[in-house]
Order: sequence, then structure tokens, then C-alpha cells
Amino acid sequence: MNAATSPFLRTALSVNLNKVALVRNTRHLGIPSVTRAATLCLQAGARGITVHPRPDERHIRAHDVHDLAELMKAWPDREYNIEGNPFHNLMGFVRAVRPHQVTFVPDSEGQFTSDHGWSFPADAERLR
Repeated sequence: MNAATSPFLRTALSVNLNKVALVRNTRHLGIPSVTRAATLCLQAGARGITVHPRPDERHIRAHDVHDLAELMKAWPDREYNIEGNPFHNLMGFVRAVRPHQVTFVPDSEGQFTSDHGWSFPADAERLR
């Protein structure tokens, strides 16, 4: 596969499912389903699915990461992206599910949402 034929180089929309998981977690009923939401997004033409598992599991939970990795096997032309801080709980997920893409963000554990990027060259050695 080359750059012209790689489906991952043409990703137009990767839907982040964190808010679906947040709503599910507040209801204690297991609904809405994160995997069902992912399926609907993929059926509607989304080129990828994104999750940001945080250590406190306030939205995406560990089982969601694995359930979505399993779901994505049925969509081999779509991208699975896991984002998070590599110094928190991210790397275990990356090693276990081997997503198509990993996005490193420098958020703190209690941070409401990611709001900045890495500072280079200040963070270069740490990230190395």
C-alpha cells in the first residue's frame, strides 16, 4: 500500500466518543452504548473513531477501548485513534489494542479537557 492508496491518509472525520461515554456513565444503565454510537458513525461515513481514556474513567472506560478495537476489525478501512497523555494510562492501551493512530496530548489527570499541545523543545527529552 502506498500513500495514494492508504485509507488512513484520507481520514476526513474521526468521531470522538467521549461525550457519549460520559452520558452513559451518568445514567448507570449502560445507555447510550459507545459501540452502538461508533457503529452508527461508521455507517454514516465517518472515516475514524477517536477515544481518550483517562485514568479516572470519567468517560471512556478500559472495556470501551477494547470493545471498540474489536468493533473496528469489521471496518478495516477505517481508523481507530486513541489519544491521551503517554505518562498516564495510555501506553498500556496502545500496546494491547495496537490502534491505527495514537495522539499524545499533555493534559493533566484532573484536567477538564485537552486545551494545549506539547512545548518543544522543552518537552522533547521527556517524550523521547
